[in-house]
Amino acid sequence: MNAAEAVLAGSGGTTAWQEELYKDLHRHPELSMQESRTAATITERLAAFGYEVKQVGGGVVGVLANGEGRNVLYRADFDALPVTEDTGLEYSSTVQGVMHACGHDMHVVAALGAAELLAARRDAWSGTYIALFQPGEETAAGARSMVEAGLADQIPHPDVAMAQHVLTKPGAGHVGTAAGPVLSAGDSIRITVFGKGSHGSMPQLGVDPVVLAASIVIRLQTIVSREISPSDFGVVTVGSLQAGSKSNIIPDRAELLLNLRTYDTAVREKIVAAVERIVRAECEASGSPQEPTFEYYDQYPLTSNDVETNTVVTSAFVQHFGADRVEHLDPITASEDFSNIPDQLGVPYVYWGLGGFLPGMPVFPNHNPRFAPAIQPTLATGTEAVVVAAMAYLGKN
Repeated sequence: MNAAEAVLAGSGGTTAWQEELYKDLHRHPELSMQESRTAATITERLAAFGYEVKQVGGGVVGVLANGEGRNVLYRADFDALPVTEDTGLEYSSTVQGVMHACGHDMHVVAALGAAELLAARRDAWSGTYIALFQPGEETAAGARSMVEAGLADQIPHPDVAMAQHVLTKPGAGHVGTAAGPVLSAGDSIRITVFGKGSHGSMPQLGVDPVVLAASIVIRLQTIVSREISPSDFGVVTVGSLQAGSKSNIIPDRAELLLNLRTYDTAVREKIVAAVERIVRAECEASGSPQEPTFEYYDQYPLTSNDVETNTVVTSAFVQHFGADRVEHLDPITASEDFSNIPDQLGVPYVYWGLGGFLPGMPVFPNHNPRFAPAIQPTLATGTEAVVVAAMAYLGKN
């Protein structure tokens, strides 16, 4: 029996309280950076398991020191979304307009289950396990908040960091891993361009920012199609264009909201530079009386798995789950802020996918009002995956 099997022995991959806690958290979702009830629940559980618990930047960290060995950090996020639930589940959200539509409740309960199991079988492993629970993932604020609150000085320095996310693929009971990029970097930009207001019947006396903004929108579409190699991934989306309030008034400004997605830092930098170049050039061509402004927000880093760490964890998954339950995870165009933590700490990391839907179930994507992964085997698999990945580094095999 290896270390992971020893820790999981008799648990069936999940503990008796986990399903009820999952339903409780699902009924009581909390928006990003407002998760006081959830944080209190996590704190209470970790303390009961024997962890040294700290509050850091809105998050909760439990440290379990267990002799000499490596330090493993596992992170779970716990915020919900401003979404009105439409699942019809008996444990649906009781908070109007707020829902765990991304599976973070599943992340929390799997991580707490693993934390309990590790605490109960300290004879099977050696080192330090760091159970980190992060707020505010949905607004890209939580990881940054914990780092800025001095996370590095409040925990043993990790040798490796880990995280997982419940997804629509692979199927429930399976996990998906990959080396390199698994989630895209994401950047939102608020761009304001300026014109000169005038009466709609006297366009010659103004500078029309509506026409200027329209020209920018069209020109921006050439970045990916003409400036980025076909072998590279990039997305430039103009999600909003706001200008004016009346048909016969030429306004004095227009606002564009952009979203960028990339899998490569160099590609990201190239797209950002191209956006600013195009906007400035179109403003000059239109005779804009003022320089445009650029506000970057909701910025998510690239999530790119360390090759060696991914190999170690994938091998452990194959040994435990069997090769038929470990799949290759194709890169996902969604974004996450998890990597801000290991990047700031300077440690390698691995991030894997956790299947959430059984064959025959209606599959709705994350952030959908009807997103409802199967509690089992998703919860059991997620709990096992955390234990197995941690024991790959901590186990006395």
